[in-house]
Amino acid sequence: MSQVITILQLYPRDMNIYGDHGNLLVLTRRLERYGYEPKVIEYNPGDNFPAKVDLVVGGGGQDSGQSKIQDDLLKIGPQLKTMAEAGTPMLMVCGLYQLFGKFFKTKDGEIIKGIGVLDIETYGKSERLIGNIITESPFFGQIVGYENHSGQTYLSGDTKPLGLVMLGAGNNTDDGHEGARYKNVIGTYLHGSVLPKNPQLADFLIKQAIISRYGEFTKPPLDDSLAEKARAAAMKRPR
Repeated sequence: MSQVITILQLYPRDMNIYGDHGNLLVLTRRLERYGYEPKVIEYNPGDNFPAKVDLVVGGGGQDSGQSKIQDDLLKIGPQLKTMAEAGTPMLMVCGLYQLFGKFFKTKDGEIIKGIGVLDIETYGKSERLIGNIITESPFFGQIVGYENHSGQTYLSGDTKPLGLVMLGAGNNTDDGHEGARYKNVIGTYLHGSVLPKNPQLADFLIKQAIISRYGEFTKPPLDDSLAEKARAAAMKRPR
């Protein structure tokens, strides 16, 4: 009998404009290659929040998309915070990365309140930070991707940077950091999608989910030669 891992995709209708659905595809395919049965639940505003979730992913969206989901996200925020504190692995990209923080203040002064899983604040700016990006992470080594955001994010407290920017901008134009990590929650501005070229990051999420659900992870490593070629090509690209 297959062992099931349940992945919750947050707001795919409104927060999936930069190809972040590719992260879900990577997670499901790698779970299958490891011999597990992925079960995907899409959650949109007004849906019933599932009782059993092993891994959570969310993507980016326009400011209008963030406004659409704000009330619903605040409603389910306490459940997500409880899950985060319990160690549930989560990957939040761009817009949902911002809303997993305290707030996003748009450049027009509108405050979009976040759920406070991450100790971060984001401020909309007129400048967009766009281009290929490489970061050096103390957790995951080199992470490569593509950023495209006008919000600038600042970390504090127990929320630590995901990595140090080697090429690109990252969270903001001031401190040289990219992304955030708190327990098993990861936030990042890296699109591309981020997981296809960073299997080490995908496997962290997968392993944490499996260990939490089944107590151990003992599978041999996958063949990631194609991903390594993609990483090598991406790291040669100019900003």
